Amino acid sequence: MTSPETITIAAQDVNEDRYSRLRLIPWWDQKKMAATRVLVIGAGALGNEILKNLALLGFRQIVIVDLDRIEESNLSRTVLFHASDIGRFKADVAAKGVRAIFPGAFVRPLVANVLHDCGLGLFWWSDIIIAGLDNREARLWINRSAWKMNRPWIDGAIEGVNGVARVFLPGSAPCYECTLGETDWKLLEQRMSCNLLTREANTEGKVPTTPTISSIIAGVEVQEAVKLIHGLPTLASRAYVFEGVNHTSYTVDYTESPDCMSHHVLESVVLLPEHSSDLTLDQLLQRAQADLGSRDVVIEFSRDIIHKLACPQCGVEEEVLAPLGTISLEQGRCPHDSKMRTVITAHGFSKTSPLGGHTLDKLGLPLFDVFTARSAQRECAYLLAGDCRQVLGSEMPNSEAPGRGQ
Repeated sequence: MTSPETITIAAQDVNEDRYSRLRLIPWWDQKKMAATRVLVIGAGALGNEILKNLALLGFRQIVIVDLDRIEESNLSRTVLFHASDIGRFKADVAAKGVRAIFPGAFVRPLVANVLHDCGLGLFWWSDIIIAGLDNREARLWINRSAWKMNRPWIDGAIEGVNGVARVFLPGSAPCYECTLGETDWKLLEQRMSCNLLTREANTEGKVPTTPTISSIIAGVEVQEAVKLIHGLPTLASRAYVFEGVNHTSYTVDYTESPDCMSHHVLESVVLLPEHSSDLTLDQLLQRAQADLGSRDVVIEFSRDIIHKLACPQCGVEEEVLAPLGTISLEQGRCPHDSKMRTVITAHGFSKTSPLGGHTLDKLGLPLFDVFTARSAQRECAYLLAGDCRQVLGSEMPNSEAPGRGQ
């Protein structure tokens, strides 16, 4: 015969909701998880495990950035991909997988290269950035962007049965760039030729690894995100290193580099309601001059662009307007005489620049980006918030980019 006590316990079990067991942790706040905006960069082996964990924990607002398509070799290391997905974009399939685990999630997949295709507005939108990459160049860009937009980011790296996870907080050095050594910088420089055109793709992205180490490192990354949200101590400016052969682990403390170029947080970000197609550089400059109270103002872009390719042989110039790093060596050759052309770059705009009549969407820069205006005394950053819905989609909560503090 079943006792009344047994019936009561059984009824409690039936009435448990999705997160009842998580709430048994004394400091746990499920509402914070649901409200946190997470930008996940990379949807491969690490990214799959990161996203799986986020979905299980109840993170509702997630943007996924990845450029690649699924290959058969991905299937041994990814829980969200299946044989029928081969050839499809990782970001799209991963987003579908997250929704299958957590139907209440709002997930926006972006098939994009974070270096060239993602505006700084994505970093502004996020509360936490979590990366699952094997690319130094992308990590460096994430680090600088996260610092500018005053956002924390969590990095993970795996190789074989070893891995590392680390946390970087804006305004709190050392940062990722501080950890780079001479060998790292040499490898970064190999990506570009002497005339700033991109060399052929290297072998980054083909790192030998296992699904077990992906689970461990991604688990630590997401655990650090949970601790950040709840104000608990984290691996800030430190690394957790796991060695899988002997199952040893330890932490590494980093030191600040006095020459680091990443340590700059934008003082303020002004949301402009216009789309980037609504404003020319001249109009933005006029707005900045009024806001900063000076005629001597320069507008800086979020990243360098290739303005022109000029042939020293025939003298013909071609306006390109593309992010630096997106034009190959072969594209750099003159179509008339096959000579290698000179790259003319632009990092910003002043009243003497010929780019003034271009609308902001025609500069080769991504949508939902930030333009920083500087005078001799002050700076002010402008975010083209009108682009937010086009980038984040209409289903994402607050996709109209409401005002948020730094």
